[in-house]
Parts: sequence; structure tokens; C-alpha cells
Amino acid sequence: MDPFVRRLVERLHDPARPLSRNRHFHTFDTPEGRLALKVSRRLKSLHQDILACVREGRRARLFRHVDPAGEHRIELHFERIAGRRVSHLKKAELELLAQLPGVSEALKGDL
Repeated sequence: MDPFVRRLVERLHDPARPLSRNRHFHTFDTPEGRLALKVSRRLKSLHQDILACVREGRRARLFRHVDPAGEHRIELHFERIAGRRVSHLKKAELELLAQLPGVSEALKGDL
């Protein structure tokens, strides 16, 4: 992942120093900025699903498979709805997901 994109995603998720998309619209009007927004939305969605399982007293289980291209295939199993969510993340995206509050504790070492 491009270091600039990674830094933008980190700033979008940082509650202490949030990055306003409106104030910095020129930044997000570039290919790198659009990619950062896309990655940020995906990670926020995964974060919400993981925390939803924890709030319900259930555990989101993670099964990780790495393909030859280096992408991690993440399967979150949700007991509540007897379903699963499958996501393909790059190593850098997985590291960013692990930094979000509550994710490491919820997945208890699966990361």
C-alpha cells in the first residue's frame, strides 16, 4: 500500500486528529484519496460487524487464508444470523484493521 494512502486511512480513523473530507476535498479528489476513502469505508464496515458480534455476547471468528498474491481472505462467522462475511484484504489493510479499537480483543489473537 502506498504510504500516502495508508497515512490518509490512519487519519480518517484517528478520533484524536480526524481528517475532514470536506476541508481537504482536493486531497480526496485524487486517485490516492479515492482509494483511501474506499479502504476506510471497507475497514469501518468490518469494524462495525466485529463489534456487533461482541455487543451481542457472541464471537466473530476469523479464518485467514493467504493466496499466492499475498491477499488475506478473511471469513467472519456470525453466530447470530448463522452467516458469514468474506473479505479479501492486503497485508497493510489487515494491519490497519487490527489497529481499530476493540478488533484485536474481539478476535483474540486470530489476527
